[in-house]
Amino acid sequence: MSINIKTTEEIEKMRVAGKLASEVLQMIGDHVKPGVTTQEINDICHDYIVNTQQAIPAPLNYRGFPRSVCTSINHQVCHGIPGDRVLKEGDMVNIDVTVIKDEFHGDTSKMFMVGKPSVKAQRLIDLTYQAMSIGINEVKPGVTFGDIGFAIQSFVEKNKCSVVREYCGHGIGRNFHEDPQVLHYGKPGTGDKLAPGMTFTIEPMVNAGKRHVRLLPDQWTVVTKDHSLSAQWEHTILVTEDAFEVLTSRPEESWN
Repeated sequence: MSINIKTTEEIEKMRVAGKLASEVLQMIGDHVKPGVTTQEINDICHDYIVNTQQAIPAPLNYRGFPRSVCTSINHQVCHGIPGDRVLKEGDMVNIDVTVIKDEFHGDTSKMFMVGKPSVKAQRLIDLTYQAMSIGINEVKPGVTFGDIGFAIQSFVEKNKCSVVREYCGHGIGRNFHEDPQVLHYGKPGTGDKLAPGMTFTIEPMVNAGKRHVRLLPDQWTVVTKDHSLSAQWEHTILVTEDAFEVLTSRPEESWN
């Protein structure tokens, strides 16, 4: 495994790409409402990235993916393909955005509620955000990736939910996916140690039921096997000299 340590100039470009990705999620929130199709959400994001931000939507044609963002609804875990599905009251949807600017990637996702959430959905959304935050707050030089995974897994399982294991975070920079893989489960003290200049995503997928998933025939959309709800949040993280910086942070967020 060869983990790419970013230079000062590369980190600045990562900051720009991360900020753009976060702005897409801030922009799209007002459009997530009953009666809107996931294709319409995709098209609004695509237009904003290409025409307003003068950037590139990384998912489009990446390994054959046919859209510019991913939209995963209710029991869909990740990589949902936008289409003619109409959002309805009570749905929860993850919108996953990756922007390329000046050859560098910013990758982030957020959970949105369509109308009023059920108690169960809101609990899962909040718990998953906490799990991601716990993982992020582990980040500093000398910590291992196993420490991050263990912190996330312990919190999720203590709260009677489960962590998806087939999909994980990843290094990011000039490439959409770089080393290392960032697992959201694990054992303390295992895996590579974090060092300043590393950039990667933390993006736990948490199921209300069991952790097992399956891939739909479209070869992209992943769903829970037991049809339980699934939630995900994602940020791109930089390891700094003494802690971390969230490159895709939004104005409503604060970090310890």
